[in-house]
Amino acid sequence: MASRGPHVQSDGSLYIRARLIIPPDEVVLRVTTSGGPGGQHANRALTRIVASFHVATSQVLSEPDRELLLEKIGTVVRSSSSRFRSQGQNRSAALEHLAEKIGAALLRQPPRRASKPTRASKVRRVDEKKARSRVKEQRRRPTEETS
Repeated sequence: MASRGPHVQSDGSLYIRARLIIPPDEVVLRVTTSGGPGGQHANRALTRIVASFHVATSQVLSEPDRELLLEKIGTVVRSSSSRFRSQGQNRSAALEHLAEKIGAALLRQPPRRASKPTRASKVRRVDEKKARSRVKEQRRRPTEETS
């Protein structure tokens, strides 16, 4: 199971990576009407789920992770789902999306190491400059000496 990306565990906690599991009591779930077409059912049925995770007040985040999340996505991470007609399916979808957002924000890109241009690319660059120079030279008006 460690090979999978972020996901929701059976107890409702968000598995982000091996060392970070967010317990369900740190995720705030809000239920609203889904809106859109569907008449009275869509206007009355509470099926849309909005899941929120407060980065600043979380007890499970390490300081480096907290700083990274605050820098990349802010103090609160939100995810919502109204794709399904079922509140349970929307809850699962919103939690999955929330876990994916947090997991993506916690990825650290390795620093780019600058590389030198190859000898062939240097030769190509100089050849292109010379060719361009010849084209521009041919566009000039002829001088008295060359006529």
